[in-house]
Amino acid sequence: MKMTHSIAVISLAGLVAACAHADNQLRRDAAALFGPVEAVSTASTPEVELGRALFWDARLSADGKTACASCHPASAWGADRRRFSPDARGELTSRQSPTIFNASLQPALRWLGDRKSLEQQAEGSLTGSMGFASKDAGIARANELQYEAAFRAAYPGDEKPVTAANYGRAIAAYEATLFTPAPFDRFLAGNDSALDSKQKAGLGAFIATGCTACHNGALLGGKTFQKFGLVKDYWLETGSEKQDIGREAMTKRTEDRYVFRVAMLRNVAKTAPYFHDGSVAELDRAVRVMAAVQLGKTLDNTTVESIVAFLESLTGEIPRNYAPPGQRPAR
Repeated sequence: MKMTHSIAVISLAGLVAACAHADNQLRRDAAALFGPVEAVSTASTPEVELGRALFWDARLSADGKTACASCHPASAWGADRRRFSPDARGELTSRQSPTIFNASLQPALRWLGDRKSLEQQAEGSLTGSMGFASKDAGIARANELQYEAAFRAAYPGDEKPVTAANYGRAIAAYEATLFTPAPFDRFLAGNDSALDSKQKAGLGAFIATGCTACHNGALLGGKTFQKFGLVKDYWLETGSEKQDIGREAMTKRTEDRYVFRVAMLRNVAKTAPYFHDGSVAELDRAVRVMAAVQLGKTLDNTTVESIVAFLESLTGEIPRNYAPPGQRPAR
């Protein structure tokens, strides 16, 4: 009996050691491809508080009903569960609205990468989603709403602080506080229990399948552009994508036809629908479609389920300041 017990203890110890070794190797592989998203200070400053107010204020739009937050509700983890978002003119956006969380880590914004910074994106929204005929008209509305004191507090060195540029700067400062560390980051930091066995298997499958060719870096995407094989094999089949030629619309180069920014996968389990036209509602289907048309692979059910489980480990907490001033997020 004693010998049997000893063998069992030795076997258990060996199993634990093997699991620890496997976790460490998986972590090393992941660290070489990805990187952590870390919490940042959400301490209140005049600039951040101004940006927060501007971001959530629906009065600052042509129809008085549309805010930046209208296309990025907390309930959708800063994205939009609608395929396309209505703007202040009553028109729909041409592409699905991605999440604003962690967006400041991206070198370019929107599906075409046509906005190079959060500041440029926010300033451009005055004549975009906010629906004003000009940026000056948007700033005139801010003055009507008595924002001058808040702008002056945020930019005390400016003789005339209420400007479109400062509008963009303030909103960008607020958006730069919206980071969502997740269980995956705790695993990268050395916490083996942050992911369960299925999520670890999914991480391994995500790497082995080749998803990391596009979905890499701290955001698991968001850095590069890729021509979608989906256009030929999926979009045209559904008839949903015949007009959207991707970056060619911006660059006028035929080699950019059907090229879009690679989506970041942070919080992806909470930010359906998927792809730039929001045509896929389920994450497991999105995984199958991408594997088939981008990688030429058909994944079995077990592999898809494990990859989805891993992607769920990229879900972080909604930032505590992602709500109008003085409020907490409504989920």
